[in-house]
Amino acid sequence: SCTDRTRGGVIQRRAAEAQEERDTMPKLVLFDVDGTLTEPRKKAGEEMLTFLQELRKTLPVGIVGGSDLVKIKEQLGDNAETAYDYLFSENGLVAHKAGKLLATQSLKAFLGEDKLKQFINFTLKEIAEIDIPVKRGTFIEFRNGMLNVSPVGRNCSQEERDAFEQYDKEHGIRKDLVDKLRTKFADFGLTYSVGGQISFDVFPNGWDKTFCLQFVEKDFDEIHFFGDKTYKGGNDHEIFESPKTVGHTTTGPAETIKMCKETFL
Repeated sequence: SCTDRTRGGVIQRRAAEAQEERDTMPKLVLFDVDGTLTEPRKKAGEEMLTFLQELRKTLPVGIVGGSDLVKIKEQLGDNAETAYDYLFSENGLVAHKAGKLLATQSLKAFLGEDKLKQFINFTLKEIAEIDIPVKRGTFIEFRNGMLNVSPVGRNCSQEERDAFEQYDKEHGIRKDLVDKLRTKFADFGLTYSVGGQISFDVFPNGWDKTFCLQFVEKDFDEIHFFGDKTYKGGNDHEIFESPKTVGHTTTGPAETIKMCKETFL
């Protein structure tokens, strides 16, 4: 009948309007750094930097890395705070929006000096006992909201870094150390997250990459996240799995660009 046709037309129109509304809802794209925008600890290529600015003409772009601000700027450029809409270093424990500092957290205040000292002393003793082909310097790096622990030492060369990554895959050096720390400091309320090639991060429970979402979840209806270590135990896992994000797994910078073009452009 005519009424049915009219009703059908109204339903179709409403469905089209709803789809249009979904398409115009504010979206945000968040990117991990190492293994997603860059090769681990390397500088981003010109193609990637240009692409991110192209993408920003369509959608706001945020960066969420485990490294501190200095290291992220080494990789993405000195203007990183202003070149992106959001910049979350140390998983968002140091949060910038359009170049302005929003908030910063302190591991020292969370744990207190006594617990921090116990943890560092025990970890250094354990590292001293680990037999690996090469050891260099800076085995623990103290950041605002986390500790970064490296059995080989952060001062190693790129070649030594690659060699340790391979050795670690075969011998599980980082995993074994994490298991010991998790058992020893079970009551400290800490999370251990393996990332990059040579180290793992230690931070209070909940201070993983999902921490940054509190700064953006009220302003966007859809938050896409691209990362490479999205498996359980990887430092992209929690944000990738979060019900607040649409997660995408990439294998490196070239695939990140390809996936973004297919999804957004």
